[in-house]
Amino acid sequence: MIYRVKDFYKKYKNSLKIELFAGETGLKKRIKKPEVHRPGLSLTGYIKNYKSYRILVIGKGEIQYLKDLDPEKRLVRLREILTKETPAVIVSRKITPLKELKIVCEENSIALFRSDVETMALISKIIIALSYEFSPTITMHGTLVEVFGMGVLIQGESSVGKSEAALGLLEKGHRLISDDVVKIRKKDENALVGSGPELTRHLIEVRGIGIINVSHLYGALCVRPDIVLDIVIKLEAFDPSHFYDRTGLKDNYVDILGVNIPFHLVPVNPGRDVVLLIETLTLNQRLKSSGFNSAKEFNVKLLEKLAKRKISTSEIN
Repeated sequence: MIYRVKDFYKKYKNSLKIELFAGETGLKKRIKKPEVHRPGLSLTGYIKNYKSYRILVIGKGEIQYLKDLDPEKRLVRLREILTKETPAVIVSRKITPLKELKIVCEENSIALFRSDVETMALISKIIIALSYEFSPTITMHGTLVEVFGMGVLIQGESSVGKSEAALGLLEKGHRLISDDVVKIRKKDENALVGSGPELTRHLIEVRGIGIINVSHLYGALCVRPDIVLDIVIKLEAFDPSHFYDRTGLKDNYVDILGVNIPFHLVPVNPGRDVVLLIETLTLNQRLKSSGFNSAKEFNVKLLEKLAKRKISTSEIN
């Protein structure tokens, strides 16, 4: 993935309250790793563990220290830590960047920004933003919807009824995230977030009808930009030769980016209410997540009943 400073600036300039102060040519530079650094000791000349490829955030303390140095010493210290490899420098707290800082950034084609945000809050926000941008991503085919607050990815072969099922769910007050193309991003070790491409956001394609803008047709409350993925449901045409689970005792999962997501295979044939099945599966998954498993509870009761019957039979004999 090639992620440039201009991409970062365009997307986060409002949330980070940053403005370009100097080094416009540096906007083309790549941000190679999702790491942020506050120079601190590096400004004193101790650069043993300093990595120049990180975004640099300069706060009030660093600016005050640099002001205490004479202009020539400032240039020396700044040239030690700012190199051609440095992607960007951001000065926090609405502080006007020093002249020497501007000079060194221009020398090395480094984008120099100023932010209104307090230093530690700024660092935290940048880390969150970069972690999101650099997280592993995969594109999957299907329809992603929110059902009872859970992220449900509906998959299946073409013409099996994914979009029609999504429309039925929308009619019942559930929400659409993306149809046809779904971007899955790894949020952390145990969570995935699904969203849709900007071009097709809030659009759904139905054979015989065409492309529908869900937010216009059903209202803004029926769409959302992304959601944590909780369950994958695959629809397939009913196959009499295939064995379908009728107890739900075995939990099935699908591995997506190293995260196990609950998986359900649902046979579809005329007369089956697919929307109701999806709602029921989702509610049942919520129960399982809360520690209640209807199938296992039934199995325990059944085994207890069989055990009692066995004891009664042995006593008679």
